[in-house]
Amino acid sequence: VQLQASGGGSVQAGGSLRLSCAASGLTFSDWSMGWFRQAPGKEREFVAAISWSGGSTYYADSVKGRFAISRDNAKNTVYLQMNSLKPEDTAVYYCKAEGRFRSFWGQGTQVTVSS
Repeated sequence: VQLQASGGGSVQAGGSLRLSCAASGLTFSDWSMGWFRQAPGKEREFVAAISWSGGSTYYADSVKGRFAISRDNAKNTVYLQMNSLKPEDTAVYYCKAEGRFRSFWGQGTQVTVSS
């Protein structure tokens, strides 16, 4: 199983980025997908998740109203649209495939927001 995250970068506060996570080696539509992030010196934290069908989404309070998670099962890809970015959003962002009995992590993509 491979989860390839991309789309990170450096932006100014108030800007936007769109992260993508392309999955291979699994039946993508069978898995819930999530985004997590880890800032320097902090624990990894939940950001957003989406059900296998895309019908249900969940967000951390800190990103609610600014971030949107979506998925395209035909492309085996999950997205995280990040708007109104803040310096405190600076972190390495990871995607995760969550199954009933196991999960897989992708490699991270760095997001840096400057004030």
